Amino acid sequence: MGNTRVGVGIGLMVGALALQIPAAAAAGDASLDIRSRSGSSGSTVTVSTDACGADVTYGKGESELAGAFHLFEGERKGVLTGRFTVPAGSGAATDTVTVKCPPRIKLTDSYTLTTRQPNGAVEAGFGDSGNTAGQLALGGALLAAGAAGWLVRARHRTHANRA
Repeated sequence: MGNTRVGVGIGLMVGALALQIPAAAAAGDASLDIRSRSGSSGSTVTVSTDACGADVTYGKGESELAGAFHLFEGERKGVLTGRFTVPAGSGAATDTVTVKCPPRIKLTDSYTLTTRQPNGAVEAGFGDSGNTAGQLALGGALLAAGAAGWLVRARHRTHANRA
């Protein structure tokens, strides 16, 4: 019985670690992280990057809509963070942000501005909701393994009580 519990535990741990692989792979990319609470004109946008290196403490940024801004070392070493405010009256558009830091590193990324406040449910999780077949299959397999482990344990207990 001890081997069964250990096997089920190992299976569940391997499954949980397998679900973390896409997030870990995405975290390894050195790019711009552009965040805005509302994504509309008049909102504050935060830009951060770890692509400049651990020893760089300053960078320059430029937004097509808001103009120049500066990036300084953030809460973690090696991460530069800067903020700017999107000018009021900017209609629905895409804003392109460019960040430069020594030695000759240039990053460019875009984000979309909206004209209205968002409403409805928030989609959260592992990305695009259209490609969930593999995740659903893995989740179903993990649930089936857990149910099978419980069934083995329950049957073993009933046989142990009869003797």
